[in-house]
Amino acid sequence: MIYSFLQNGDTALTVQFKKEISKEVNAYVTALASLVQEKQIKGVTETIPTFASLTVLYDCAVISSSSLKSKLKKLISEIKISEKSKVKVWEIPVCYEGEFAPDMESVSEHTGLSKEEIIELHTSKPYLIYMLGFLPGFAYLGGMDERLFTPRLENPRLEIFKGAVGIGGEQTGIYPIASPGGWRLIGKTPVSVYDPEAEPPILYEAGDYINFVSVTREQYDEIEKQIAENKYTVKYREEEL
Repeated sequence: MIYSFLQNGDTALTVQFKKEISKEVNAYVTALASLVQEKQIKGVTETIPTFASLTVLYDCAVISSSSLKSKLKKLISEIKISEKSKVKVWEIPVCYEGEFAPDMESVSEHTGLSKEEIIELHTSKPYLIYMLGFLPGFAYLGGMDERLFTPRLENPRLEIFKGAVGIGGEQTGIYPIASPGGWRLIGKTPVSVYDPEAEPPILYEAGDYINFVSVTREQYDEIEKQIAENKYTVKYREEEL
């Protein structure tokens, strides 16, 4: 895999892989991030994975840029990407009904699909988490069926409710906290994918997958009740993808 280094000031070094959004390139990003964390390189303070690059933050008083580059080159040479690997697939319950889906009708009109067809397609397969960003716990997901592609709202909302599940162009995702946004909302999850009091605070990480699971309003309310009573655990399965 071709890559290059980009120096960002005195305390950040970016490894830039091929500039494209693809599962293969992103696999190198997440593999390198895992190796950096596993090796616990002295002086490295944080890693920030994106679609096609990994930024490594470090203490320049502990490790130099040239030394860090050498270590990263060695780690990259050790990466072996198999066609399929075992990954975590988080099963996220979503209610696609009523006030939780204010834009379902407009998505239906744009795509020519019925509500039932939209839900079936949206829940039909796992989505790769390419990266986290925009908001804490906001996962940029890849792999949405192109029949669901719908442009963002012309006028973004000033506030979108926490747990909203939406479609924005070629992507889908979850709003982890209430915030402004322009995605079209088709459902809501009762699960808090970001909880600053939890450890870790974000449920998943880049390289994991999300599989949306349709639930009724009654099931949603029951899950919400279990969460309030600390009796609910988000399910995940390990799968070769």
